[in-house]
Amino acid sequence: MPLISFVYFGLTAVVFCALFAVRKLIGDPGRKKLLEKLVLLASSYVFLGYADVRFLLLLMLLTFSSFASAKKKKYGLGIFAALAMLFFFKYYNFFVESFSPLIGTDLVLKNILLPLGISFYTFSAVSYIMDVRNGKTACRSLLDLGVYLAFFPKLTSGPIQKSRSFFEQLDSDRKLGWLSISEGIQIFVFGLFKKIVIADRLAVFVDQVYATPAVFGSFTVLLAAAAYSLQIYFDFSGYSDMAIGSARIIGFKLPRNFNLPYVSHNVTEFWKRWHITLSSCLQEYLYFPLGGSRKGTARAYFNLMLTMLLCGLWHGADWTYIFWGGLNGLALVVHKLWVSVTKSPEKAHSKLSAFLSISATFVFVTCSWIFFRAGSFSKAQEIISRILSFKPGLEQPYLWFWFAAAVLLAGTIAAYRRTPEPAEPVKKHNFSRIDGFYPVLDLRRFWNLVIFLVFCGLILCLAQTGGSPFIYGKY
Repeated sequence: MPLISFVYFGLTAVVFCALFAVRKLIGDPGRKKLLEKLVLLASSYVFLGYADVRFLLLLMLLTFSSFASAKKKKYGLGIFAALAMLFFFKYYNFFVESFSPLIGTDLVLKNILLPLGISFYTFSAVSYIMDVRNGKTACRSLLDLGVYLAFFPKLTSGPIQKSRSFFEQLDSDRKLGWLSISEGIQIFVFGLFKKIVIADRLAVFVDQVYATPAVFGSFTVLLAAAAYSLQIYFDFSGYSDMAIGSARIIGFKLPRNFNLPYVSHNVTEFWKRWHITLSSCLQEYLYFPLGGSRKGTARAYFNLMLTMLLCGLWHGADWTYIFWGGLNGLALVVHKLWVSVTKSPEKAHSKLSAFLSISATFVFVTCSWIFFRAGSFSKAQEIISRILSFKPGLEQPYLWFWFAAAVLLAGTIAAYRRTPEPAEPVKKHNFSRIDGFYPVLDLRRFWNLVIFLVFCGLILCLAQTGGSPFIYGKY
């Protein structure tokens, strides 16, 4: 069930009405909480079962195994079971095909389906088990864990919410009413604009150029590479916004997933702004358990590289994803080496140095996205060779790219201008304090409602019909 569908809109509306009815009709607090949880679990299971009942059975199995392992303090067994499930469905054929020359036989299973959202809910299961082991959350009931793992707004696209944060909201008296509807719908609609107006239109251009790069001139291929950087940002952040918005409608606050990543001065800052919830989970549940930076500089760099290689593997079962993760890991190591040599991580940025560092980071990230998008090393090499060849060909100065760039630039400037001045002086041109999350309007005011409705109308007029699938939906 895609987030952009009348079925999903109907499900969200039914859940809101059911939760609201429980709030108004049930007086006993304990019974009220129980019924709310049952509504959330049932709706989430309907959401997943609508796609494929087999996916639902798999999630239920993972829920039972994670609950039992945490309850009986068999933490290692629970984590192994979750990762083994992920490995079988997502990586088994990849590793068998990759190492078949060494194995000497064909063990590929041709009928393995990739369960919807498996990368996200297995990460959530591992988060829960490790939080219980580390004493950061109490062992919860099977019902609570089921709601956490299956919560339908975040099931297929994230954000990856840590278990302790979700359970705090599940136990609290969440706001549910006009305010939650107003805020949630606005956040959802803004994400919808990013997805179907910008990302899906960029996809038309990117798909065409990546399919036949030899036909196009070097400038157009370079433009397509830059367009993919914008496409994947607007696509993924748009879907995250839609998840956050629909969760807000029913009273939950999911964590933000992006904060203007393309104003980052370096790759380290980029990964604090891009897919924030994944970066946070990788740091807490992988990098730190490996030893982090506590066991010396060389070990810290090794842990960083291993974390990013596994990050690449998490994104997809292909060597190009692993290479993409390795590129980013290497860039992180180089940046940390640079900081340790120069001894100036907090050096103030002049306007020129800020522009150069942001530009250099964007160029690197765009180059690394080529491997992420290409699907094979040969295709990535063809794209890069075409860019560097300066050969003529079909030229397409795709206007929607410039529109997307203008929207991103305008949003960045607006975020920078509205960020309040801190109580204490900070270094000049410090983009790390910028809040890239947009404000919501009070729709009880007439002109605010008019602005919002006009914006909705623009989306309907400008939307790319027959849009491309959600990029991260296959991960």
